[in-house]
Amino acid sequence: MEIRKNDEFELTIEDMSEDGAGIGKQDGYIWFVKDAVIGDRIRARAMKMKKNYGFARLMEVLEASKDRVMPECPVARQCGGCQLQMMSYEAQLHFKERKVYNNLRRIGGMENLRLPEQADEVSVPENVSERNTSERMETTDAGVKAENVSGKSAGEGVDKTITMEPILGMEHPWRYRNKAQFPFGRDKDGRIIAGFYAGRTHHIVEAEDCLLGVEENAVILDIIKKIMEEYQIAPYDEETHKGLIRHALIRKGFSNGELMVCLVINGKKLPHADIFVERLKEVPGMTSISYNINQEKTNVILGAELVNLYGPGYITDKIGNVSYQISPLSFYQVNPVQTEKLYGTALEYAGLTGGETVWDLYCGIGTISLFLAQKAKKVYGVEIVPPAIEDARRNAALNGMENVEFFVGKAEEVLPREYEKNQVYADVIVVDPPRKGCDSVCLDTIVRMQPKRVVYVSCDSATLARDVKYLDERGYAVERVRCCDMFGMSGHVETCCLLVRECANDDEMVSIKVDLEGIQLNQGEYKPEEKPTYGNIKKWIKERYGFNVTNLYIGQIKDKLGMEKRKNYNIGSGEGRVSTCPQEKEEAIMEAFKYFRLI
Repeated sequence: MEIRKNDEFELTIEDMSEDGAGIGKQDGYIWFVKDAVIGDRIRARAMKMKKNYGFARLMEVLEASKDRVMPECPVARQCGGCQLQMMSYEAQLHFKERKVYNNLRRIGGMENLRLPEQADEVSVPENVSERNTSERMETTDAGVKAENVSGKSAGEGVDKTITMEPILGMEHPWRYRNKAQFPFGRDKDGRIIAGFYAGRTHHIVEAEDCLLGVEENAVILDIIKKIMEEYQIAPYDEETHKGLIRHALIRKGFSNGELMVCLVINGKKLPHADIFVERLKEVPGMTSISYNINQEKTNVILGAELVNLYGPGYITDKIGNVSYQISPLSFYQVNPVQTEKLYGTALEYAGLTGGETVWDLYCGIGTISLFLAQKAKKVYGVEIVPPAIEDARRNAALNGMENVEFFVGKAEEVLPREYEKNQVYADVIVVDPPRKGCDSVCLDTIVRMQPKRVVYVSCDSATLARDVKYLDERGYAVERVRCCDMFGMSGHVETCCLLVRECANDDEMVSIKVDLEGIQLNQGEYKPEEKPTYGNIKKWIKERYGFNVTNLYIGQIKDKLGMEKRKNYNIGSGEGRVSTCPQEKEEAIMEAFKYFRLI
C-alpha cells in the first residue's frame, strides 16, 4: 500500500541503525523508527519521507520484543540522550558488538572477522587461495546468514580467522557519568529550568536528576536555580542572545568524591559570585567553583576564559594507579570505571615489557600516555591543544613519571621531525582520535615509523574500520579486537584494536662469503654487548622490525654511505645473481646505523 505523510501503518522491526533507531520494511521501503526495538511489532506514523527510505514515529507497541524493557527514566523518549533505554542491557551489548563487527567487515574489509559466539561456527581452510571463497557470516538481527565472499591471500592461504573478544560491559549501567553539562532556560510558565536538549532540537527537557549522572547533580542545580530566582539572574535565551547563565558544568572524581562546578555565562562577570560560592561549597565534596565566559552566538558550550572562584581550579581523579588533575576545560573520559578496563585492554594489546618506546597520538591530558608509562621505557605524547599538553605535563609530574615527554602539534608533523632530527623511533604507537578518525597523513607517518604494533582506540567504529583498512593495505593486520561499553543506554561504544606489522619473507639470495675479520667499526662508548658488530646489527633489526637482514645487505648500505669494509664483501661463491637490498630493509639498516652511532 502507498503510505503518505501522517499515515499510520503497522511495521515489524528487523534491525537497528548505528544510532539505535529501529529499522523495518514495508513493501521494500525502509523505515527508521526511534525507540523501536528489534523484534517489535509496532504501529507507526509516517513523518518524513525520501525516495528509498523514511522516518516514522512510534505510536504503539503491538507486540513487544523479548528484549524490550520499561525505561527507568520518565523523560527517556523526550530527552533522547538514551537511545537504547527501552532495550535490555544484555541486548544493548549485543547490538554494540554487532555494530562494530559489521563496520569492520563492510568498511574495513575484514572478512576473516568473527563475533565471539561465531568462534566455532565457521572455520577458514588454510589452503584457500585468494580466488577461492569461504563462508561469510553476516549478522542480522534475526540471526546469522551465510554468504559467499572471497578469502584474503596471505602468502600460503587466507588470513587467519580473528574472533572478537567479548565486550566489556558494565556491572552497573547507571550513575556512571562523572561529567554533565546542563543548559538553563525557562518553561512555558516562565519557571527557570535545567535539563538537556531534546534530540536534534534546542528545546530543554527538564531533567535535573539524569539517571546516568551522579546524584549530586540535582542538589547543585537546585542551589543554582534558587540563587538565580532570588537575585533575578536570568537564564540565557538562544533566540534573543540575552540572559546570563548558559550552562552548569558539573564534574565528580569517582576515586575521592571531589566535586567541581563551572557556570558558563553570557557576560564578563558573575554577579553575586560570593553567594554562589557560599552555598555551593556546603555540598559535601565541593572542591572547585569557577565560571567560564562565553558571549558568542554558538552551540559550543565553553569559552576560552576561566575565572576561578573557589578551590584550586581543578579536581583530582584516578584511573587505576594513575592520578589526573582535571580542569573545566580538560578532556577526561566520562566513565572512569570502564575507562580503566579500556586502558587496561590497550595496555595489554601494546605488549609492553619495559624496554619499549611508545608514541601516544591525540594524547589529550595524558590519560593513556601515563597509563602506558607504567610499563614502557619511554612514552611520547602528541596533542594539538596547548592547554591539554600543559595538563598532561602537570599530570606526569603529579605521578612522578619521568619517562614521559609531551609535544604540542600535529602528529603528522611532530613524528617525522623527532624521527629525522633526534632518531626517535617507535616500538608501539597508540592512537585515540576523535570521531573523524586519523588523518591520512598521520596514518602514512605511522607506516613510515614502522612500529611493531599499533593500538587503535576508537569511539566511532565506522572511521576505525576505514583506518584499519588503510593500514592493512600498508602492511598492518588486525590481530585482536575488543569493544568496551563506556556509554550504557546510548548507541555509542569504544573499540580497541591491535594491529601488527606483517613481516616480509627474506628475499631469495645467493650464497655469499663475507670476511668479518679486520672490520673496524666505531665502537665509541658502547658496552661489549652493544658493539656495532654485524651480528648485533642483525639482532637489533630482528627485534625491532621482525625480519632478518644479511651481512650482504649491511655491506651494501655501508658501501652506499662510503663506510669502510672489505673489498670483496659482495662477491658470491657461485654464478648466481647478487641480490640488491630491498628498500624496507635498507631503511631498517640505516636506523640500526643511527642507533649504533655509525652515522
